[in-house]
Amino acid sequence: MMKRSGISAEFQKKTFGNFKTRSNPQLSNAKSKAMKYVENFVQMEHERYNSIMFYGQVGAGKTHLGTAICGELMNGGVAVIYMAYRNAVTKIKQNIIDEEVYNRELNQYTSARVLYIDDLLKGRLTETDVNIMYEIVNYRYMNNMPIIISTEKSLNDLLIFDEAIGSRLIEMCRRNIIQLQGKELNYRLSQEVMEGWQG
Repeated sequence: MMKRSGISAEFQKKTFGNFKTRSNPQLSNAKSKAMKYVENFVQMEHERYNSIMFYGQVGAGKTHLGTAICGELMNGGVAVIYMAYRNAVTKIKQNIIDEEVYNRELNQYTSARVLYIDDLLKGRLTETDVNIMYEIVNYRYMNNMPIIISTEKSLNDLLIFDEAIGSRLIEMCRRNIIQLQGKELNYRLSQEVMEGWQG
């Protein structure tokens, strides 16, 4: 199940156990929400508000928490598909004129029991991005299929990208929208890392 998920061996090492909150209340809250999401997943899986979103500060551990959720769900027998947004959308675009391949690529994301979209809307965005994401998000919205999201974009950015997509994602995640804000959350710029770099 882990192999089929598309989550790399390096990312599989990201667990709740090794997520460092650094005594920061935002990080502690994000970890707590993520763990609670896993705990309540089975009861809410087929409800409208069955998804979770981490958004905001670069380097705050959004991908770590999303991956930790995936690992826990798969340990409980729940299949997850990982979608690295930029790479996945580029690959789908490359096959847009081959209907069979295009549908096959798209189908793995629409039909997954749980879909994890990492770095949603990363990079330069086009009308094709809107069309692809609408197909994926709308299908999952209409069928109450859970999505885990990490993104640097704000909720307003999602709505500006496309109101239909953004509003669906916000509605699906409404019980579990976690904002991480502030450069102090960027572990890549933490004192420990910077001291190592300067040394």
